[in-house]
Amino acid sequence: MVESDNSVSLICEQDRPAFLGGKPMFDEPLHIIKPTLFDPEEIIPDLKKIFSLGNITTHQYVKKFEEEFARYLGVRNAVAVSSATSGLMLAVKGLGLSGEVIVPSFTFTATVHSLVWNNVKPVFVDCEEGTCNIDVSKIEEKITRDTTAVMPVYIFGNPPAIDALQTLAAHYNLKLVFDSAQAFGAEYKGVLAGGFGDCEIFSLSPTKVLTAVEGGIVTTNNDALAKFLREARDYGKSGDDISHIGLSARMSELHALVGLKNLKGVDGHLQRRRELIELYKGLLGTLDGISFQKIPEGSKASANYMVIFIDEEGFGLSRDALCSALKADNIGTKKYFYPAVHMQAAYSMFRDEYGPRLPVTEKASDTGLALPLYGHMERETVVKVCRAIKRIHNFIKTTKE
Repeated sequence: MVESDNSVSLICEQDRPAFLGGKPMFDEPLHIIKPTLFDPEEIIPDLKKIFSLGNITTHQYVKKFEEEFARYLGVRNAVAVSSATSGLMLAVKGLGLSGEVIVPSFTFTATVHSLVWNNVKPVFVDCEEGTCNIDVSKIEEKITRDTTAVMPVYIFGNPPAIDALQTLAAHYNLKLVFDSAQAFGAEYKGVLAGGFGDCEIFSLSPTKVLTAVEGGIVTTNNDALAKFLREARDYGKSGDDISHIGLSARMSELHALVGLKNLKGVDGHLQRRRELIELYKGLLGTLDGISFQKIPEGSKASANYMVIFIDEEGFGLSRDALCSALKADNIGTKKYFYPAVHMQAAYSMFRDEYGPRLPVTEKASDTGLALPLYGHMERETVVKVCRAIKRIHNFIKTTKE
């Protein structure tokens, strides 16, 4: 018995996790996100052209980017803006939303900010177990005479139940606005995200599959809405007149140039990210206490994030403890989305009203952890991240036994 204990002790010492004094898995910090870019020398001629012309915002490169973006997604209109947040704000205004809008709390706060900025009350609905998307079965009970729209989100790029949402919106004569910030490249029943509902709003920030460094794009098949957005992003200008109370939300030519260049290579990045996610799942799927987001049959997620969910009893550590442990291995992670919107300080007025009634949202918020993922990541990097997680899991399991 003594020999067995010494053997276990020796094994533990040899593979001690970094957070308990072992050697870190990475010598240098591994960031959770790195934008996949190109050699800057490739755009020097275009930059010189932009500078020589002096038209550095919302000109020919923005127009070209909008055209190529719309063509890629198969929609009639793509309107470039300074950010997805400004795109959401302008879409809410352009569609005339008022009263109440039904929205998930398990989302990034910009989704809800766009409503409150327009004096619209967010009505939170719980998310669905597994997919993490808004639970359509719980929307109807929240609809009142003041409800004007539903705003679903592609959580981590996972398409929500679009057919059911469109049917429900049509039945109650509600607008349907998709926060598609993380959805570029996602597919629902073989159709790319971009043309569903009244409009979809994409982000082009550095954390997204397709980046323009910063920016956003609103896609819609509603020509009148597209016209409003083009005017409203430029203070509301219509010729010499100001016809709307708009914003300064234009995209610069420089950002559009980066977006155009990245769009040309995005198919490869999407494929690479999906392969890396499958590698993660294959390496971590056998560990007790780790589960993954469910992607419904017929859907294809955008592979924007690699998120695992930690069951403390099964894994041996809480999500927060694992996050800290991986930091000691120089591995960047993100508690995502945490806290849920209704638990954020800015939305404390909703905490008592919704907190006890959003159990799935709060569970996902308390257990989700995003791992490093980007289009140019090496497979060996994924292997090492998984090795670090396994080392932590096995050490905790062994010491408890």
